[in-house]
Amino acid sequence: MPSGNERKARVLKGFRDYLPEQMILRQRIIAIFRDIFERHGFEPLDTPALEYLDVLTGKAGENEKLMYRFADAGGRDVGLRYDLTVPLARVVAMHGNDLVLPFKRYHIAPVWRAENPQRGRFREFWQCDADIAGTASMLADAEVVAIMAEALLAVGLSNFTINISHRQLLAALGRAAGVPEDLAGVLYRSVDKLAKIGPDGVLREMTEAGVEPEAARRVLDMVGVSGDPDSLLADLADRLTGSPEGEAAIAELRELFRLLPAFGVPAGCYALDLTLARGLDYYTGPVFEATVTEPKVGSVGGAGRYNDLVGAFLGRPIPATGMSLGLERIIDVVREHNLLPAPPTVAQVAVVILPTTVAEGARIADELREAGLRVDLSLQPQKSIGDQLKHADRKGTPVAVIVGEAELAEGRVAVKNLRSGEQRSYDRVELAPTVAAIVAE
Repeated sequence: MPSGNERKARVLKGFRDYLPEQMILRQRIIAIFRDIFERHGFEPLDTPALEYLDVLTGKAGENEKLMYRFADAGGRDVGLRYDLTVPLARVVAMHGNDLVLPFKRYHIAPVWRAENPQRGRFREFWQCDADIAGTASMLADAEVVAIMAEALLAVGLSNFTINISHRQLLAALGRAAGVPEDLAGVLYRSVDKLAKIGPDGVLREMTEAGVEPEAARRVLDMVGVSGDPDSLLADLADRLTGSPEGEAAIAELRELFRLLPAFGVPAGCYALDLTLARGLDYYTGPVFEATVTEPKVGSVGGAGRYNDLVGAFLGRPIPATGMSLGLERIIDVVREHNLLPAPPTVAQVAVVILPTTVAEGARIADELREAGLRVDLSLQPQKSIGDQLKHADRKGTPVAVIVGEAELAEGRVAVKNLRSGEQRSYDRVELAPTVAAIVAE
């Protein structure tokens, strides 16, 4: 009978354990992203999971409603970070004298939002961000788009489109359509939902928020066009003649589209999409969103320029731009479609021992590790060799080294390829290079 003191083993809804096989794939993908970030000269950064509440509030619009917030044991109002961008802005404001601008940083870490959990959406999830603070140049925006493309291609997600728009261009189109300036936030949030709720849903949401129906319809007509970026931007320039904000946004987009090929971004991987607004309130310029079309999984990354966010802490503007890859959804797609095969265990070699060969087995394991191999020394020498081999095979270890008494007496060791079943005996001096060669195959 269970006692009354026993506790049920459970995990909070929207949170998960990551078992070793899952962690191996996660770490491989993270390592790929980290390598890409560092090849572009981005520096690693980490920040606390908890921030003062006033650091996190007033900057991200609707996302703040999903923030985990509470008073800590000292009575301080705190919140769990809901993204990695606001903490970066705080870091730049606090440590500006220690940073060399432009500052290129990457940050791979968990964030928390009280979402409604569903496929690919959790309450604790990881983001992989790369941002540049301290320059208004479109070179920075082009580089973060290029990094996004490189990262998706590197994990096998080749069928994607990075949609590109501009918050100030959308604002200028809204004003041209008759949307009051104080309803620009409504415009951004509503148009950004076009793919989810359709034109009727966007129209209804805008009108319920106070936008005149005819103005809302004109906005939908303007943003609904598609085609070659040069032609679209030329047409928009004609429509927005006399709008300094619109003309500046068009000039930035023209420069951005001109730079992308020079950064090696394939022509079919990006497009101008005027319906893209991105939901966060802190975006001020070009915005980007990567959508995987095959398999059809939707958004796997987002980005944008936020020239005022650091200034909210510092009191003076510092331009910044960046991008964020949604690690959870990317991992789900990579695993489901076997785009990046990963081994089921980190061990490459299992060393099987007998009670009488424990010491020599430990020495052999150490020699193999010195040769750069990942080695799992058996902890159950009392079990039969067959049982130890079954254990290694069940874990997915590809090679076993069997340290038997008879072979050792002859200066030899048996090696079994657990994939093919082939077993051979080798001289001790040949062991490390032989096992390394079998593992490499």
